[in-house]
Amino acid sequence: MSIEKLKDQLGNSLSKLRGRPTVSFEFFPPKDEAMEQTLWESVERLAPLQPRFVSVTYGADGSTRARTHNIVTKVQKKTALTAAPHLTCIGAPREEILDIARDYWANGIRHIVALRGDPPQGTTKYVPHPEGFAYAVDLVKGLKSVADFEISVATYPEPHPESPSADFELTNLKSKIDAGADRAITQFFFDTSLFLRFRDQCVAQGIKASIVPGILPITRFPQMLRMAQRCGASVPEWLSHRFDGLDDDADTRRLIAAAVAIEQVQELQKHGVEEFHFYTLNRAELSYAICHALGVRPVLAQAAAG
Repeated sequence: MSIEKLKDQLGNSLSKLRGRPTVSFEFFPPKDEAMEQTLWESVERLAPLQPRFVSVTYGADGSTRARTHNIVTKVQKKTALTAAPHLTCIGAPREEILDIARDYWANGIRHIVALRGDPPQGTTKYVPHPEGFAYAVDLVKGLKSVADFEISVATYPEPHPESPSADFELTNLKSKIDAGADRAITQFFFDTSLFLRFRDQCVAQGIKASIVPGILPITRFPQMLRMAQRCGASVPEWLSHRFDGLDDDADTRRLIAAAVAIEQVQELQKHGVEEFHFYTLNRAELSYAICHALGVRPVLAQAAAG
């Protein structure tokens, strides 16, 4: 086992001994200088919470490759955080993708989020690159052939829109875990029972890896609806009702968003969930507040309080 994995396991064990859930955060590459400043302010705000890792997304067609690489390497070299780039099968031959992985390893990056990837904008159907990895399971195998990366993969408590059935979703996930993935991070969801049922189904399928709930703090409700439609996530009527009439009231929206997410993570925690992944949308405030409610607080502050 690599030193990096031993450190990660030790950190996770210490978190559990403190009764402290394990968290991770997702960011996306900024498009301009103002957005980049917001990103780094968010990273600095969340870093004292000592996340297991912070991931950086990758454009649907590989369009953000350079920006993803720059952000990930900067996080890895200039902070105490563990950086985890997203890597997809889209738009590149195998050797090109594996060269990216080799470069990451050379830069000290040991954790990758391996995904099939979404079709480029303007297309409706996924078509594998003729010389590339067809699906995430193939990418996981390829990454493991390069080095002993720690690998996270995606999964869907509500089947992916392209999945023919819920059984296929489970079979596909098991294939990725069997290929060498260490954990699965779910698409966001709002009905806690969906996640808990899916977790039970994973156990029944013989999947022993961690199934980590993906939590989306709602910054803008219409944007969330569009995201949910693309990924097949259902939006309960009660949730729509809570945000109804708040289009021009950002302060109340933030309060409602925090309350919704805190209720969600605390309910999951009651059912034994002790690891959470937050889709931050490059904003720290809501994720920080939710972590505070979970008991995930700056370690120095916790020590002083004790």
